Formats: sequence, structure tokens, C-alpha cells
Amino acid sequence: MKETQLSRLVNMEDPQSVLDEVRAIVAMIFSDFDFDAVHRVFKDIVRLFRGKYPGYRGCSTQYHDLKHTTDTFLAMARLTHGALIGGESLGKKHVTLGLLCALMHDTGYIQTIDDKVGTGAKYTRIDTKRSIVFIEKYIADSGFSKEDFTHYPDILMCTGLDTKINEIQFKSQETELLGKMLGTADLLGQMADRNYLEKLLFLFYEFREGGVKGFDTELDLLKKTIDFYAMSRKRFATELDRVNEYMPTILRRAGTRTGIYIWRPSKTISTTLHSYWSITKKTIVTILGGKMGTVRKSDKERICSESRKFGLLMLSC
Repeated sequence: MKETQLSRLVNMEDPQSVLDEVRAIVAMIFSDFDFDAVHRVFKDIVRLFRGKYPGYRGCSTQYHDLKHTTDTFLAMARLTHGALIGGESLGKKHVTLGLLCALMHDTGYIQTIDDKVGTGAKYTRIDTKRSIVFIEKYIADSGFSKEDFTHYPDILMCTGLDTKINEIQFKSQETELLGKMLGTADLLGQMADRNYLEKLLFLFYEFREGGVKGFDTELDLLKKTIDFYAMSRKRFATELDRVNEYMPTILRRAGTRTGIYIWRPSKTISTTLHSYWSITKKTIVTILGGKMGTVRKSDKERICSESRKFGLLMLSC
């Protein structure tokens, strides 16, 4: 079976392509599925992140951006399909709810129109709670029934890495499954991004503004990414109840290897320090070259200074 990049299956840079793929997946689950609610929310979320939704500024975070949301959305659809093939019992309303929660799980990073201080990254430690508040307001403003979003807070809380999922009092087994699938989709979507390593530096900037401790520099975060990978695998196996294992079921239909949703450091970064800094150098050069966004001059100078400590000759420094 051939090795295939996720981006070759679907144009992940194009939200409409992702929506079309999700629609096709859902049609394989339920041929008579009413996709109107999902389509409507999808359009509103795209408008929200692009700064075209009333009362809100556009997305100001470069890691938790629109693409991360659509990545999670697609991963959630594939997990749902795999779960149903694997024998789980989910109805049309459950599938709709899971997809809507995936679309709205990071709305807490979006600033209101009068919030002009900093970026949405300042809400990093409370983004899930803000997402829940956004959904509550969205329900009231958009004409959706609360029944369309039943128990969404419990589902969204499963995306928090510090959430003890086994302590949540889920109202039903279906809600618990949706929460664990969303928590899984959130992680898998990130690690399947072909620009995952490059975007990690923007995650550092979000952490810094949001007051997240434990990472001294951009390169420190990159180095600790291997630990994050190990933590994610442990979380998949414990808190998230191994629902990630539903992903291979659906991916086999595309004739691909089932590991495309897992970033594997054994392949991406060698366990040797030399190979680690080699890929890190490539990552930093890519970002300093302006291919992934804008880096402040002070950040560029710090990256260059840090890289010299490790003997890296940065062409952009």
C-alpha cells in the first residue's frame, strides 16, 4: 500500500474542497443526510475567521487558524465514518452535532470587534470556555434550536489537554463518544498538517502571549515536540479511549497507508541530535524566509541568537 500525504487526497488549503470531502463522507454514512445545518455553520465559521462575521474581528492567530479548524472538521468526519463502520451507534443528529462542534471548537480565539489589544492568543488558556460562550450566543442569534447543540459544552471540553475526560458527567454514551472523537480529531488534524513543524513556531508565539509556561524559546518548543507526541499517544490510549483506531477503517478505502494522520518523529526527526537540529534549521529558515507568515524583528533576532548556540549557520540571520 502506497504512502500518501493527506494533502494529496484533498486540497487542505481550500475550505470548499474540505467541505466537499466531508459532504461525500457523510453521504456514505447516511444517503439521505440533511447537510443544510452543517453547510450553514461552515459558511459562518469561514466568515468569522476571515473577519466578515458581524461583531467580530478576523482570526489573528497563525496556528489556531481557519485551516486548523477545517483540518479538525475533516478528521472528525472520517473518525465518525470509521466509528460507524466499527459498530458504534450514532444517529444523524449525533453526526450533525459532532461536525458542528468541530467547526466551532476554536471560536474562542476570535476577538470581538472592540477587542483591539493583542491577538486572540491571549485567550489560549480559556479558549474552550470562550468557544462555549460563542456557541451559546450563536444559537441565540442564528435561529438554531438548542436541541441542535445538545450537550455541546461537554463535547468541546474534551479538546482541552488538561481536561480529565473521565471526570465529565456525560449525559449519554453518544455524547461521550463525540467528545472523545473531537478531542482526537483536534490532535490528529494538527499532526497531519504538512506544515506542522513550521507552524509550531507560531504556536510558541501564541503560548507566549497566552501565558503558557514551559517553553523558553521557539527552538525549545520544537525540541519538546517529541515529548508532545508521546503525550498525545498516551492520551489517545487513555483519556480518549483509543477512538483514533477508527481512522484506519475509513482511510483504507482511499488505498492509503493508515498512518497519514500520525506525525511520526522516528520518520520526521531522527533520534540523533544532529538530525534533529538539521530539520530544525530547515524549519527556521523556512519561517525566516517569510513563507509561513510574518515574524517580528525581535523574534527573528532571538531565533538567530538561539540558533548560534547550537552551531547553526542561519542564512537569514
